[in-house]
Amino acid sequence: MSERIWITGAGSGIGEALAIAIAGRGASVIASGRRAAPLKALEQRHPAISALPLDVTDAEAVTRAVAGMGRVDTAILCAGTYLPTPGQSFDAATVRGLMETNLMGTVHCVAALLPGMLARRAGRLVLVASVAGYRGLPTAAGYSASKAAVIALAESLKTDLEGSGLRVNLVNPGFVDTPLTRQNSFPMPDLISAEAAAATILRGLAGRRFEIAFPARFAAVMKLLRLLPDRAFFAVMNKVAGR
Repeated sequence: MSERIWITGAGSGIGEALAIAIAGRGASVIASGRRAAPLKALEQRHPAISALPLDVTDAEAVTRAVAGMGRVDTAILCAGTYLPTPGQSFDAATVRGLMETNLMGTVHCVAALLPGMLARRAGRLVLVASVAGYRGLPTAAGYSASKAAVIALAESLKTDLEGSGLRVNLVNPGFVDTPLTRQNSFPMPDLISAEAAAATILRGLAGRRFEIAFPARFAAVMKLLRLLPDRAFFAVMNKVAGR
């Protein structure tokens, strides 16, 4: 029986690259995203991919979609967005939008999937966050907060679901060349392609690690920031911010 994989955020970037790579390995892929056109294009190019346009911020739509899928063996929850939120022009609506997609979109999917997975005592949840969630970064208050929440969500679920037959993984990418990052006007160290990111994720999922963080060098630097005393951390951040 072919493995059934659901990927959100599959219309572009890491999600699209994962859908293509996984379909190429013989699995059945359900590709979701807000925009129907790129999903339909994926479906036409790859017979193993089925397009399922979906806005993950709509909890009822997510519940209906999952109910209609039948068995889902693995869900890779990539749906996410980014907008800068500098303190000097902080905007609650922007932060709310980031939280709705990055955090609540993930929550809606997990809540819809868990009953079926728990009943079968089988399934895998792969939550995609970001190394930007390790600590609050300049001009990224909303984004860092949303991704920090996804990291905590994955960590809690990992413990809570131990012994249930389910597996939980956390993916923390660094800078990946996607339509979102192409809008950035600042340097992006160790930038990698979406295809390279997908390959790294799949290698990680083939192992037993909980967290898959990459690129290795950049992820290590970002993890180190979590260990710095506040005075040292903010000195580094002020330098990054050009102060």
